[in-house]
Amino acid sequence: MKALVYHGPGKKNWEEMPKPTLIKPTDAIVKINKTTICGTDLHILKGDVPEVTDGRILGHEGVGVIEEVGTAVTGFKKGDRVLISCITSCGKCEYCKKGMYSHCEDGGWILGHLIDGTQAEYVRIPHADNSLYHIPDNANEEALVMLSDILPTGFECGVLNGQVKPGDTVAIVGAGPIGLAALLTAQFYTPAEIIMIDQDDNRLAVSRQFGATQTINNRNEDAIKRIYQLTGNKGADVVIEAVGVPATFELCESIVSPGGHIANIGVHGKSASLHLEKLWSHNITITTRLVDTVTTPMLLKTVCSHKLEPGKLITHRFPIANVLQAYDTFQHADVEKTLKVILVNE
Repeated sequence: MKALVYHGPGKKNWEEMPKPTLIKPTDAIVKINKTTICGTDLHILKGDVPEVTDGRILGHEGVGVIEEVGTAVTGFKKGDRVLISCITSCGKCEYCKKGMYSHCEDGGWILGHLIDGTQAEYVRIPHADNSLYHIPDNANEEALVMLSDILPTGFECGVLNGQVKPGDTVAIVGAGPIGLAALLTAQFYTPAEIIMIDQDDNRLAVSRQFGATQTINNRNEDAIKRIYQLTGNKGADVVIEAVGVPATFELCESIVSPGGHIANIGVHGKSASLHLEKLWSHNITITTRLVDTVTTPMLLKTVCSHKLEPGKLITHRFPIANVLQAYDTFQHADVEKTLKVILVNE
């Protein structure tokens, strides 16, 4: 089969790889129908995730069809259409029983990280019964790809960890796909204001279409000053970090209100300063999280009922064989006006 293979920071190639086989009786082999590229993949290519080694197939999102199942798999059979979760969970360990699937002792975020991932024609899924979801008839597969990672990530790590409430002022730093996923799902809780901060005018325009009440281009204006103007000099009740660089995390520290929450989503490859000399007396809560995908069943129902339409995040489509072109488009989002790309295995 062909797959997108990582060969060290800045190096990747679409090349021939062995087709995956069942290793454990709880495994399934899935033929990929559609997959995508995540901002985390770009962090890997920058060298921010050193656990990813030379020869790893990238990708942790997608939908497909079951090709083969192990003898212990009871919930799926050959021919089933499935949504692949970015998080693998055994369902039995101490962390899984707490709902912390991201820390599963025999799983967690391993696809495209510690084992071969989904930017390929086929993928092996460990613990298939707990790591796959049936796709309902007539569901939009492209929209469901957004449920593999970005939608539950924006919701769990941003909205739920930030404890968004009715009437809150929410500031989201970063209007890329993850920030937009947080924007879409924050509206479940009817905040009074959702302010998007980014340096890309196109993404800010999309944010307004998706429900942002205010936008700030922090390349052109002082975001801190503007936030305080918009909030009566109080700051935002909830600040969601959706980029993953020191400057954006430190911006979050500067715009949160007393008693507020900073909810980190971004993948950080470098240390950021924690300004406790300013925050210690302000009753601030700071949360971090790797998505657990515990909300995926609820989000799946919401998407299938068309109450939430994450397919709007898709801006480009490519045959999977053109994955290198797709990466180039995704990496130059400011020029190409890219949000999410869909890779189709024809």
